Amino acid sequence: MTGDYIYTEQMDVGYGSVPLIRQIELHVRPGEIVTLIGPNGAGKSTILKSVIRQLNLLGGAVYLDGARMQDMPEKEIARRMAILMTERIHPELMTCEDVVGTGRYPYTGRMGILGAGDRRKVREALELVHAGELAGRFFTEVSDGQKQRVLLARAVCQEPEAIVLDEPTSFLDIRHKLELLTILKDLVHRKRVAVLMSLHELDLAQKISDYIVCVNGNSIERCGVPEEIFTSTYITRLYGITKGSYQAELGCLEMEPAQGSPQVFVIGGNGSGIPVYRRLQRRGIPFAAGVLHENDIDYPVAKALASRLIGERAFEPIGEEAFARAAEVLQACGRVICCPAHFGAMNEKNRILAELGADRLCGMEDI
Repeated sequence: MTGDYIYTEQMDVGYGSVPLIRQIELHVRPGEIVTLIGPNGAGKSTILKSVIRQLNLLGGAVYLDGARMQDMPEKEIARRMAILMTERIHPELMTCEDVVGTGRYPYTGRMGILGAGDRRKVREALELVHAGELAGRFFTEVSDGQKQRVLLARAVCQEPEAIVLDEPTSFLDIRHKLELLTILKDLVHRKRVAVLMSLHELDLAQKISDYIVCVNGNSIERCGVPEEIFTSTYITRLYGITKGSYQAELGCLEMEPAQGSPQVFVIGGNGSGIPVYRRLQRRGIPFAAGVLHENDIDYPVAKALASRLIGERAFEPIGEEAFARAAEVLQACGRVICCPAHFGAMNEKNRILAELGADRLCGMEDI
């Protein structure tokens, strides 16, 4: 298909002779990140292994820059496509520089001897992923985060036009997840690389991907841009979430609310209530929250964790009806926590609520 660097045509994948997923149509353009998401065991890795020819196709074809990959020699594929899979490699007595240097093999002779130009590209790739200081260290002796950066440098060193990655952020801490994906995004923008990958972290997939492919059971269930895919209703259904909830507005998961009638009334707003809601939930204390405008950042978290939520329409001052409902619930609570330090015209009635519960005002340290 015109404009696609990687695309599949009626691809059937699986193990042995039994198809797991049929009629797969993937399209990845230069300068674009396409991410597979879905439950464990849904077939994301199977799809990627089939694309890169680690698994034989059970039907259909994979194309790379318009050419059928089944008809292309391995060396030609290696010059065009780099691969970073979840299987951990354990090269014996190889430095990080040596490992990155293997990315130049598609360009060397049979002996795999690197020339001066190859070694320059190795050093440039290591610097690009902020791993220059690791060059002389043995690969087996560096951390998981450092290994992933070195393997990404190896992929960069191949000078590919496409990269396929399976869960590249597995085993990484928060800092190294962000570093690796930032480097990858920069590579996509500057060199117009086409990227096909899978991710478990929905928040990262939502932020870095240009297009999302949802794998579920024996089918590609849905495809679209992140704004279309990451809705609370759809993600809950895709992953079969029954405990807790997924909050699309913030791209995060929340635990189940504490059960029972509200014991604490929390007056929040503008993010001030979120840490209080979560702390009360952790302690198993049911609470009420209000009055929150529906466009307030506190609202989705309160909706997930509060046993009672009193809301008001966005961009409207808190009305008498919402205030009366909140006042009634507040009167039934033994304690009141007021998070905002200041009140404006839109939430003036929250100040009155705080005064109404002044005899029961407390801080989190008192709960």
